[in-house]
Amino acid sequence: MANSSITFHFNHFRVSTNSFLSQYEPLLLLITPIFSLFIAHSIRSFFNVFRDKGFKATIITFILNFIKLIPGVKSYIQAEKQKVVDQMQSGGKSKREGWLTELPSTGLGKTVLEKMKEEKRNDPVWQGKCSGTVYIGGSESDGHFFVINEACSMFAHTNPLHLDVFRSVAHFEAEVVAMTAALLGSKEHSSGGQICGNMTSGGTESILLAVKTSRDYMKSKKGITRPEMIIPESAHSAYDKAAQYFNIKLWRVPVNKNFQAEAKAIRRHINKNTIMIVGSAPGFPHGIIDPIEELGHLASSYGICLHVDLCLGGFVLPFARELGYPIPPFDFSVKGVTSISVDVHKYGLAPKGTSIVLYRNHEIRKHQFVAVTEWSGGLYVSPTIAGSRPGGLIAGAWAAMISLGKEGYLKNTKEIMEASKKIQKGVEEIPELFVVGRPDMTIVAFGSDVLDIFEVNDIMSSKGWHLNALQRPNSLHICVTLQHVPVVEDFLSELKESVKTVKENPGPIKGGLAPIYGAAGKMPDRGTVQELLVEYMDGTC
Repeated sequence: MANSSITFHFNHFRVSTNSFLSQYEPLLLLITPIFSLFIAHSIRSFFNVFRDKGFKATIITFILNFIKLIPGVKSYIQAEKQKVVDQMQSGGKSKREGWLTELPSTGLGKTVLEKMKEEKRNDPVWQGKCSGTVYIGGSESDGHFFVINEACSMFAHTNPLHLDVFRSVAHFEAEVVAMTAALLGSKEHSSGGQICGNMTSGGTESILLAVKTSRDYMKSKKGITRPEMIIPESAHSAYDKAAQYFNIKLWRVPVNKNFQAEAKAIRRHINKNTIMIVGSAPGFPHGIIDPIEELGHLASSYGICLHVDLCLGGFVLPFARELGYPIPPFDFSVKGVTSISVDVHKYGLAPKGTSIVLYRNHEIRKHQFVAVTEWSGGLYVSPTIAGSRPGGLIAGAWAAMISLGKEGYLKNTKEIMEASKKIQKGVEEIPELFVVGRPDMTIVAFGSDVLDIFEVNDIMSSKGWHLNALQRPNSLHICVTLQHVPVVEDFLSELKESVKTVKENPGPIKGGLAPIYGAAGKMPDRGTVQELLVEYMDGTC
């Protein structure tokens, strides 16, 4: 009886539906659901972009994508984009002419060293002229350079992957990590007494590992499977790389008027999927320390991770604080800090390719490691992204720290902090320029309200100076190292001359990059800017 009733109602529904649809053309009935799916997909795409980029960026993206559908527009944009890429690569391709593309039939033996010296002589003069880049003072052939070069050479063949063979390198790494941790609060009662870490190839790898570890730790602790992290817009681009590599949703939030991370803005983005927030001490663009204590309180109250980027400040701030500079809390003595990245190859004066990632305890760090048991090659476990690692660099870092000691780092810090303050004062005395924010350390960023600061940069480049171009606001910065201590007055003198030149003759110089920097800063479609950078990189490596 029940089955008959169901059959009756189904047949009635079928007849009614067919009768209703019979008034429409079959083609329309076929197209309508397909069109509906297209509309639904478009709406979904819109909201996905809206969630990722916000309202303004979403509208701009959709408008520009629509414009690109107009015949001829896409090809025009591509042609203009190629012109910019060609200008950015100007001269690069010609310099590659004559480069080897296969092995020589006969090797050069020891004479290869002479060829390498010849190649090196063709490099631009960098001594005292580069922002950051080389942090060690003096000549490449003696002093501290000689010490770390000898240490690297002595252990160039070693690999800490083989702990049972190269025990000395394992010993060096453990001591470098422990000594660095001691500088950053491991001896303080508030740190918990379990600070641990590993050496890496640089600040980017240290940050990548901290992000990956935080992701996996929060998954085990809270079951988060759609991870998100929140960073200030002044945070290093390595976090963008980590977000892409590890499939993490990234929120960049504006900094406050002092160019520091804004705790309130970060709090607004915290949700059930948030795994970590980030602070810098100092931030790379402007040399300003974020409010680490505020961020630590925020992380603690929500039970999430806080990573502090000390890549620049790790071997300056502890000593600057001891010298009496007003340095706010920034390390593991702050409750809520779960990990720290610090580069030994910057102000630690170690050879390039040496950094450290530290964690508050072993429970967190265990999520950094990768262990493999289902491999025919045997059991495998690795602490960092790299498997084999250059033991010579680890030995060089140990040699740098042991040879300098606390006294050496205090002396160096005093010199570079004083040089930084002189440069800051000198920039402030140039009427056309202003210093961005209030630098806490050894970076001085400066811009202009009356000149194109990127044109100033081009003039400085023509004089041999290599500064960093920044945006938001458009500005330049110099990261002061021991190389700059003897040339502070030269830098300020040539900066004044460059400002005067641009003021008297505004407009880009031939071959300069000011137009590109300026256009990139104003371009609303950041996707196009990304494409430009990718195509530039693809043509240079």
